[in-house]
Amino acid sequence: MNSRSVWTLVLAVALLFVAVVRSTSISNALAQESKEAFQWPEGKRVAVSLTFDDARLSQPDRGLAVINPTGVKVTFYVNPEGVKKRLEGWKQAVAAGHEIANHSVSHPCSGNFPWSRQNALENYTLDQMSQQLDEANSEIQSLLGVRMVTFAYPCGQKFVGRGREMHSYVPIVAEKFLVGRGYFDEYYNDPIFCDLAQAAGTAFDDMDYTPMVKHISAAAQRGAWVIFVGHEIGEKGFQITDATALAALCWYVQDPANGVWVDTVANIGKYILQHRSNP
Repeated sequence: MNSRSVWTLVLAVALLFVAVVRSTSISNALAQESKEAFQWPEGKRVAVSLTFDDARLSQPDRGLAVINPTGVKVTFYVNPEGVKKRLEGWKQAVAAGHEIANHSVSHPCSGNFPWSRQNALENYTLDQMSQQLDEANSEIQSLLGVRMVTFAYPCGQKFVGRGREMHSYVPIVAEKFLVGRGYFDEYYNDPIFCDLAQAAGTAFDDMDYTPMVKHISAAAQRGAWVIFVGHEIGEKGFQITDATALAALCWYVQDPANGVWVDTVANIGKYILQHRSNP
């Protein structure tokens, strides 16, 4: 065998080796991906929760009439004073199977919002924030007879104090609740990886039906969990979830052909905790 033939044979063996290694790497990667793939119930492609904050009057007054006929169960993040203003309506929400969840007593946010200057997170301590959550739990349980197991951060903000004295209160939420939900987040929740104490919230106030469905379709490509966040329910506008779009969305997520599991934050959070391998 001449030298040219030897080098041809060596090159062929080298190329074969590279191909085998590459094939093995791809197979291992696919196996790992398959191993890590999260399975939603009944082969669903995506999970969706519809949530509404602040115990706004339009939620029991108009929202229940929109949502209840579709059979969808949603999560209402409430404060005690808001519940007291429509107590019978909120009792109807409980009777219909919706989740009632914690949104603090006084809704503290950054003092950079003028309306929150006298209730600014910058002036809170961790102990004071903990007390806010406990008092809300106690008052809502007294009013509605429910034990709240999930929480939504007012304004999506997760800190108290300022500067070197600033602290995250996510650990407090993690200790007290199954799920803590954020607001205006830029991603969907990966059920394998997400931190349930600060689950992402996707705003859908002032949104038409088509963009709502686009969010769900995008999340379905990743097998993710979308938590929509709204406030008022009525005619589309600032902090108002459009009632017509909401009704259409509820029917969409209920259609088995769309592969959507729609449920409360508590139920989906509990499922994730029970079924992922690295909680």
